[in-house]
Amino acid sequence: MYPTLETGSRPSPNSPLLGFWYPAIAASLVRPGKMQAQLLLGIPLVICRNHHGQPFALRDICPHRGMPLSFGHFDGDRLECSYHGWQFDMNGQCRHIPALIEGDTLQPEKIGVTTYPCQEQDGYIWVYVPDASDTNTAVPEVPRLPLYSDQYRFLHISTMLKCTLDDGIVGLMDPAHGPFVHQSWFWRSRDSIHEKAKDFEPIPYGFRMKAHTPSRNSTLYKVLGFYGEDVSTTIDFVLPNLRYEIIRCGSYWFSSRATVTPITENECRIDFCAAWNLFRWVPLSKTMFRLIARYFLDQDKRVMEQQAMGLRYKPAMMLIDDADTPAKWYYKLKAAHLASRRNGTAFDHPLKGPVTLRWRS
Repeated sequence: MYPTLETGSRPSPNSPLLGFWYPAIAASLVRPGKMQAQLLLGIPLVICRNHHGQPFALRDICPHRGMPLSFGHFDGDRLECSYHGWQFDMNGQCRHIPALIEGDTLQPEKIGVTTYPCQEQDGYIWVYVPDASDTNTAVPEVPRLPLYSDQYRFLHISTMLKCTLDDGIVGLMDPAHGPFVHQSWFWRSRDSIHEKAKDFEPIPYGFRMKAHTPSRNSTLYKVLGFYGEDVSTTIDFVLPNLRYEIIRCGSYWFSSRATVTPITENECRIDFCAAWNLFRWVPLSKTMFRLIARYFLDQDKRVMEQQAMGLRYKPAMMLIDDADTPAKWYYKLKAAHLASRRNGTAFDHPLKGPVTLRWRS
């Protein structure tokens, strides 16, 4: 289980933020009339689709004796516990207890299983994990991948990480590891390192690397010269765990979102989805994009899991200016959100205005 959320300048790496949507499972894995057990933020969930294809999520624990409901049976309407046959509908309400006799005073309809808002979007089933301390009961919209035309290709891939949430997210936004972690003939090398200056600005619950011309040391960006248009890249980070990157080249575009979702205290999952109309006409372009995305994710997975081996010894951590400033902003954003929930006050954004950061990579 996760400990109580902390509110210092650097909250515990074991404390996920509540009151947000998280991608729980790839939508293709949940078929109508079937159940899938899934851990999310340390919460055991059973995720199902009814006969109409509508997804829903329940706490995967029978309130009778604690048996996971996912070991039972689902007929597309009700879940039946494998231990004593208690049945629950998609709203978590108990509908039948086989052991009851006529005239029994126990009322099954007053027994229930915790349910979670659930929605399918961008190839994933998202689950909203509420914050019990938040008096605002309104559920926000599920995050959506930005799309810029009706015709596009789409993919999503995932990989598991054996590291804490904060370490995974900081690795996701790190701007200086590219020439060392992502070395390849089509991307970057140590010899391509040069100084960069990027402009940042605050956005709601996050920050943006403003539209800029991509680095000249990345071969993949050079390929976009085929279109003869100016190329720009924008990168956003938004709480709790969302990184968006948008590449524009005239009417052509590439849009991606990566999330680091906590499964347990020391295990996360990176979910990456992308849509694009760049080179859509090229045979096997989706296959090539998938191979490249998988290549990068595997590199990130390797280095973050190697780092986690060192972090087990709880060394003192250094965050330098300016390359590690986005990591500092993340910790401050997280602390500001927790403070606003604790105090019942408006979110006080730690980034007060535009900032230019400089580093070499």
